[in-house]
Amino acid sequence: MHLVAAKNNSYYFPITFKDSKRSIVFLILGVLLSISGYAQEKESLGTEVVNIVKPYTPTISDAFKIKETPVLSDSITTTKKPVQYSIFSVPVASTFTPAKGKAATVEKAKPIKLYDNYATLGFGNYTSILGELYSNFEISRTDNVGFFFEHNSSQGGVDGVRLEDKFYDTSLDANYTSRQRDASYRLDTGVGHQLFNWYGLDKNFNTLTDEALATIDPRHSYLSGYVGGSMAIDDSYFEKVVANVRFTSDSFGSSEFNISVRPEFTVPVSDFAVKVDVDINYLNGSFDKGYLNTIGIKYGFLNAGVIPSFAYVNNDLTLTLGAAAYIGLDTENSNTDFFIYPCFGVSYRVVDELLTAYGGLEGGLDQNTYYQYKEANPFVSPTLIVAPTSRIYESFGGLKGKLSNSIGYNVRASYGKDENKALFRLNNYYGLQTAAEGYEQGNSFTVVYDDIKTFAVFGELKIAISNTFSLGIDAIYHNYNTKGQLEAWNLPNLKASVFSSFNITKQLYGGVSLFYVGERKDLFVDRQPFSNTIPVEVTLDGYVDANVNLGYRINDSLSVFAKGSNLLSNNYEKWANYKVLGIQGLLGATYKFDW
Repeated sequence: MHLVAAKNNSYYFPITFKDSKRSIVFLILGVLLSISGYAQEKESLGTEVVNIVKPYTPTISDAFKIKETPVLSDSITTTKKPVQYSIFSVPVASTFTPAKGKAATVEKAKPIKLYDNYATLGFGNYTSILGELYSNFEISRTDNVGFFFEHNSSQGGVDGVRLEDKFYDTSLDANYTSRQRDASYRLDTGVGHQLFNWYGLDKNFNTLTDEALATIDPRHSYLSGYVGGSMAIDDSYFEKVVANVRFTSDSFGSSEFNISVRPEFTVPVSDFAVKVDVDINYLNGSFDKGYLNTIGIKYGFLNAGVIPSFAYVNNDLTLTLGAAAYIGLDTENSNTDFFIYPCFGVSYRVVDELLTAYGGLEGGLDQNTYYQYKEANPFVSPTLIVAPTSRIYESFGGLKGKLSNSIGYNVRASYGKDENKALFRLNNYYGLQTAAEGYEQGNSFTVVYDDIKTFAVFGELKIAISNTFSLGIDAIYHNYNTKGQLEAWNLPNLKASVFSSFNITKQLYGGVSLFYVGERKDLFVDRQPFSNTIPVEVTLDGYVDANVNLGYRINDSLSVFAKGSNLLSNNYEKWANYKVLGIQGLLGATYKFDW
């Protein structure tokens, strides 16, 4: 048996009692030892009386347990040991010996011989002649002079026509170009001569005799010439300028003088570019007489405009914001007008080159001229009212891009308003006028003006497979809303075209084109005495014009070709009472050379 010390110097006995007598003896000894220990702390000892009432029987409930859970604090077991990996590399001998590479043979393409000059000559039915000559002379490394001559004619032969219907168109142009280190210059000049016949008589003339028709001289001719040029300067606020002076006259004493100048300035500012365009146009002209009267017609205009704009360009976005301000002076009537037009455009590349969205709002002042009218319709009479057209606005938006590397597309819708838009319309019919001019038989066209709102939808698809084959399809639909006129005379609602070029072999090449023009309307006004003077609308049927050309290269210099036009043999009316030639064929050759 042994004693265990507890708190307050007391002791407890971790013993087991086997009988009561021993228990009493041990209990007495324990009490005595306790008294003895306590007496050591007190200087005076007293007597204690111990009464044993019942022998002590220990139980399990008297035992105690440690209430705290021991915490294991062992740094060796909680710290993870770093693990290192290594690869045991053993070199392995190889007996593989690669074969020596051999350079592939590249076929060298024969360089294409380029010539500075060429001549074309062709003959066809209806006694038609086609001639072209282009020549270029290199004066120095920076300067060149070029000449271009063109002739196209036919002796006529339109089915059912009783008047002379031959025509010819001849022009000669020359240019001089100079490309310096910081600037480039170009000068242009040219003359042109055209002959046409007003052969489009109304069906009422079918009852007249040949002797009566012989009193009509339908011939008329145009003579025009121009001098112009352009200059562009690199790394300068003054970007370029384009100027042109043109003179136009005809066989009836008409004359027109037109000057146009367009300088352009660009100033870069931070992320923006400030661009200022200037547009100056001066026009003066006259006609000897009016339609079936002797009163001459004179016209003159001076239009000056400034078009400032801000352009912002980043990787995908191009934004242009500006306006156009014009002052228009009618020199003959001493009238002055001011015009302001919007100038806004935006283009955003949505998916690289696959899809680009664009849109804008534009307007402007367009000066019409006698030269432009006769180029669009050579059967106009020299008795026109010439005036400018004000494009109040044209809003547009569309999508363009590529479906693949060889297929491109463009779709666009627009809506705009024009004031004083020019329309071609038949001159009034007064019956046979034996003492009148050849254009005063109701067989020529005048120009009328109207305010027109136009909605248009345009679509285009182009396919290009290297130099072997290319195909293009486009179509445009117009819806016109006129203000004063009953219709938008001679403007078709629908136009479409299909054109392609192909190379069958290195020597054989060709192309196909189809053109469709929808219905147009004109106005027939009968002013004969005792006739019904109510105007009658004339509907011109739509037409398809099919054309094919084939060529064969005999060598680098010489090639022969064949052309076919209006292959559907449709003697359609391009203008009211003006039928075209039937199937036309042309054979010719082209020779390229150097002087």
